[in-house]
Amino acid sequence: MKFGIFYEHQLPRPWGEGDEQRLIQEALDQVELADKLGIDYAWEVEHHFLEEYSHSSAPEVFLAACSQRTKNIRLGHGIVLMPPKYNHPARVAERIGMLDLVSNGRVEWGTGESSSIMELGGFGIDPSEKRDMWREGVEQCANMMAMDPYPGFDGKYFSMPCRNVVPKPVQRPHPPIWVACSNRETIKLAARLGIGALTFAFVDTEEAKKWVDDYYRIFKEECVPIGHTVNPNIAMVTGFSVHEDEEEAKRRGMDGFRFFSYGLGHHYIFGEHKPGRTDIWANFEAARANIPEEGANRGIGTPDQVREHLKGFRDAGVDQVIFIQQGGKNRHQHICEAMELFAEKVMPEFKAEEEERERRKMEELAPYIEAAMERKKAMKPLSDEEIPTYLALGRQITENDEKAKAAQAAGAKGASVRSGD
Repeated sequence: MKFGIFYEHQLPRPWGEGDEQRLIQEALDQVELADKLGIDYAWEVEHHFLEEYSHSSAPEVFLAACSQRTKNIRLGHGIVLMPPKYNHPARVAERIGMLDLVSNGRVEWGTGESSSIMELGGFGIDPSEKRDMWREGVEQCANMMAMDPYPGFDGKYFSMPCRNVVPKPVQRPHPPIWVACSNRETIKLAARLGIGALTFAFVDTEEAKKWVDDYYRIFKEECVPIGHTVNPNIAMVTGFSVHEDEEEAKRRGMDGFRFFSYGLGHHYIFGEHKPGRTDIWANFEAARANIPEEGANRGIGTPDQVREHLKGFRDAGVDQVIFIQQGGKNRHQHICEAMELFAEKVMPEFKAEEEERERRKMEELAPYIEAAMERKKAMKPLSDEEIPTYLALGRQITENDEKAKAAQAAGAKGASVRSGD
């Protein structure tokens, strides 16, 4: 099983001068440490206007910075918001391509549609259409990275003419595609489209097995890839705070994890928010006594407890566990110490098995992947004769001027003939 770390860049109030800068710089240090420790993935969200819960509106910038401080860790968009009013598909393709180049082919292209009213309303997106927007955007963005040139598209939510979208990514035809999943139905959709499932729902290991079984059954039977390749993988999230003393692990990490859940509920489920004024941390503190404690069942505990927790995911068939280590007011020093202890005492057991597990899995899936790719109806490339030729703007102006002069001259000549001159 593989492991990832996850960033919302949470910054609870009250805010002081330099707090956002400190938060980002500490996160960069943590990703650099995770790379040295052998953790497999660093995932970074895209959110807009979600104060305190997520100060991460430009993940491509953060991940590019990570790429220059690391060597091996995979750099994951967890996720890019794909409705075109958030991000035009061509701009996503360009950014993914460039990030893949500067990272030497380490990008994971996570996608999503968004579901908070602060974000959707801020960009004028109809919630009833966001799933269709996501699907159109993902499919065409994949085409842009894979095709030379992109033939152009006239869709419901965006249109563009034939263009060759550059730069192309290192990973061809495009980096692995994922989608954010918050429920079992989206897991099934991911399987049907042949993309990885980034499962941002906190489920126990028994429920995880049901989700995994659903995903791989549907992948084998029904998959029609949305991209030009498939990415059969399931990642699930859990909390993270590891210490030799169980109570100290809770003291260091439990409140951060609980605030993560509370902030999520505030922006997505039950909250009332006045931009720039609502104090979510104060509300959390007022509600803390009524919020259940979390421990080993959420990855918060001793190395032995966390190991047993993760074995449940491994035995359920989960491919990757992503840790929510930066939540609430969790301290940078504690996060780093927990990662180091995890890498020393927990991770080696799972790493030892991973290469063989992955080999067996891909060997089993090979005929199903071949069948799935045969079912895909790919966008038809243009022949050389069909590729349009475009005139530069200066050339257009010059030709238009010449046409205007010719028309003016013809008109003047006609006027002279009519007047008898």
